[in-house]
Order: sequence, then structure tokens, then C-alpha cells
Amino acid sequence: MLGLLLVAGAIGFVILGSLLYAFQERLIFLPGTPGCDLRATPADAGLAYEDVAITTTDGERLRGWFVPAEDDAAPVLLHFHGNAGNIGDRIDLLQLFHELGLATLIVDYRGYGQSTGRPSEEGTYRDAMAAWRHLVDERGIHPERILLHGQSLGGAVAAWLATEVAPAGLILDSTFTSVPAIAAEIYPWLPTRRLARIDYDTLSRVPQIDAPTLVLHSRDDDIIGFHHGQRLAEAANTELVALSGGHNEAIALSRQRYRSALHDFVATLDASPRTAPGQESSNHEAQ
Repeated sequence: MLGLLLVAGAIGFVILGSLLYAFQERLIFLPGTPGCDLRATPADAGLAYEDVAITTTDGERLRGWFVPAEDDAAPVLLHFHGNAGNIGDRIDLLQLFHELGLATLIVDYRGYGQSTGRPSEEGTYRDAMAAWRHLVDERGIHPERILLHGQSLGGAVAAWLATEVAPAGLILDSTFTSVPAIAAEIYPWLPTRRLARIDYDTLSRVPQIDAPTLVLHSRDDDIIGFHHGQRLAEAANTELVALSGGHNEAIALSRQRYRSALHDFVATLDASPRTAPGQESSNHEAQ
């Protein structure tokens, strides 16, 4: 009997591991129904905006919004959202960015919202580059005016893009060090590091980024632990702003701290020269 139980357990273990390997995209990318209606638009927050359609190098068509600032010379924030929902769920963030005097471009990854295609790690990188090229090539915005802002999975996308281009700055909000690392925490009984086909290795990329970097993370994050933010800030040799509240509530519960951190970061960009990887700079938590 014990032998049969062990065999059944081993078979179940193999089946579960195989399912995790085969269906990783479905576990990580949660766009809802492609082509679905957006829950809201910037107009619901009283913001003027422009519908944007961007074509990627592999032919997908991304949908997004450009929300201008009152000052045409203001910095432009390129935002990459998390793994669930679509741009219609980020109206509060767009309003916050607007209050800070920033213009914002936000796009849905392939397979999200009204964008075509199916999401993948490589696909999100192509999407990020297409959004960057839209700002630089089509709108004529100089890279030194563009800030990259990534939330959760979007932070991994933004970090990748920051190694490929030269933005004015990078903001990582509630971002993980890598998919295998967080998978190992969720499924500690499985060899997730060997099973992972999706990487998003943010931790190895941040030291390569030659741009001012800000890391924000909640001590109470119930999905991506605070230690991920600590490790990213340490690797980037930069500031960590500690927030409060769960993974999806931190900005609402720490809005003033979050807003102040972004305001101060943007304000110092012109005054502070970029620090090359490996050079000394302060690394502390904002209390």
C-alpha cells in the first residue's frame, strides 16, 4: 500500500510539474478576454487623452493612451502595467502622474485589452520597444525627457527596456527579482527554477542600467515580498522607498508617500548626473 501511495504521489508530482511547465503563460499573463471593453478611460477622471495605436516589429497592434501634460516640455512617463487587467484599470495612476505634471503613455501588451496577439515574455519586450519608438520616432520626444515606470511584472519589462535604450530614469514599483525566484516561493516543493521557461530576470539587469533608478515596495506586499524590492535596490545601488499595504492596495494606502517619492525623484533628475554601474551612491529606505 505504501509503495502504491509513493508511486501515485510521484506520478502526481510529475503531472503537476508538467502542467506548470506547459501552461506558464496562462499562470503569469492574466489579461482577461482579448478585445474586451475597457472599464474606464482617462476622460472618467477629467483627463484629456489621445487614443494610440502602435505596430510592433512582428506585426501586432497595440492600443494605448497618451495623456499630455499642461506643459508641453514636461517629462514623459512611459508606464508598463502588471500582469492582470488592462489599461482601463490604471486610471488612478494616470491621474496621479498628471498631478505631478507628467505626460504619460500607457499601452496594453499584446493580448491585453484591445491589443492583438498573445502575451509572452519576448512579446512584452517587443511591445516595450515599440512604445519607446513611438515616443522617440513618431512624437519626436528626446530620450532624456522619458521616464520608464513599471509596476509589478511591468517593472521587469521596464528594466529590460532600460538596458536597451537611454531613458532619463527608471522607476520600479512592486517588482520581483525574477519569475523563477518568486515561483520558488509560491511552489517550494517543486523544482520551479528548472521548470521555468519565463525568466524576467530583473535582478541581473538593474546593475547594467546607466540611469537614475528608484525602487518602491510595500513592506506588507502579500504577493511579491518586500525582500524583492530590497534586493533590487541593493543591486541598483539606489534608494528604496518603503510603502504600506498589500500588493494591490499599496498606492492607495501610501498615496502621499508614493506621490512625494516620485515628485522628489523627478525633481532631482536634471540636477544629478547619472551614476555608472559600480560607482558608489547612497542606498537607504525612505521611512
